Amino acid sequence: MKKFKFFTVISCVFLIFLSACNSNEQSSIKIAEVTRSLFYAPQYVAIEKGFFGDEGLDVELTTTWGGDKTMTALLSDGADVALVGSETSIYVYAQDSRDYAINFAQLTQTDGTFLVSKEPQPDFKWEDLKGSTFLGQRKGGMPQMVGEFVLKNHNIDPHADLNLLQNVDFANIPGAFVSGDADYVQLFEPTASTFEKEGSGHIVASFGEESGHVPYTVFMTKQSFIDKNEEEVMKFTKAIYKAQQWVQEHSAEEIAKVIQPYFEDTELDMLAASIDRYKDQGSFATDPILDEEEWNNLKDIMGEAGELPAGDLSYDDLVNTKFAEDVIED
Repeated sequence: MKKFKFFTVISCVFLIFLSACNSNEQSSIKIAEVTRSLFYAPQYVAIEKGFFGDEGLDVELTTTWGGDKTMTALLSDGADVALVGSETSIYVYAQDSRDYAINFAQLTQTDGTFLVSKEPQPDFKWEDLKGSTFLGQRKGGMPQMVGEFVLKNHNIDPHADLNLLQNVDFANIPGAFVSGDADYVQLFEPTASTFEKEGSGHIVASFGEESGHVPYTVFMTKQSFIDKNEEEVMKFTKAIYKAQQWVQEHSAEEIAKVIQPYFEDTELDMLAASIDRYKDQGSFATDPILDEEEWNNLKDIMGEAGELPAGDLSYDDLVNTKFAEDVIED
């Protein structure tokens, strides 16, 4: 009897030991980001500051260079989570996809592009654009749709009042502006600030300030992944929220030092200046919640651009705020 009790105790201790070991196991999450951009600074902070690791997540980040490629990676299980414009979830849903993408954590809440002119314009007015050659972004993407939305709000018809160029790939737009005849271009940071420093262009306006809050870049995953991995999605959202709070509480210079490994070709002071510009206009979301007002603003922008698919594109169907709300409460 004593021997039996002894082995029972040993077995219990062994099981407790195994349980402790298992609790330290890391879950692997593959992230596909639509492009490499300091606009996504909180994501890189979450990686570099170990916030994902603190939650038991081992993340693998891949840049997929384009919304279509990013969604293909997500839908084909090449990625578990996609960081991309929330409009892509609407496009997928409209195609009657059975296992569509769910927006669960917002990263940026404004447009991230700036209007850059080739010549200095200290007294710039939006009407100055009329009759100019404008190098725009890819048709159907968030930068282009927000751009058109802002121009129309200033009584500019982008297709009638401008010589609008949309035949250049995203990655080649900066070079095409420098070498071409365009008077204006729509650029992200740090390219916009770099051009200004070099004298290649001059920032005259912000599309983010003009367009208001919108779910510009969001973490999304398939409903089937959520069903099978609720705990991992919760941990992922918690890590992002930690990073968002860290970005809010620290200076642009401190943030730049943390994320510099992702932008080795950009000088630290230029990174800091670009981050400061985004912080000033409130581009980084302060929490992961995508609210319904932002969603409706997105649909208005897509509708104005003629890109909103027909049918019921319900906020309740395509947005899940449960994880974000729970991590904030905790």
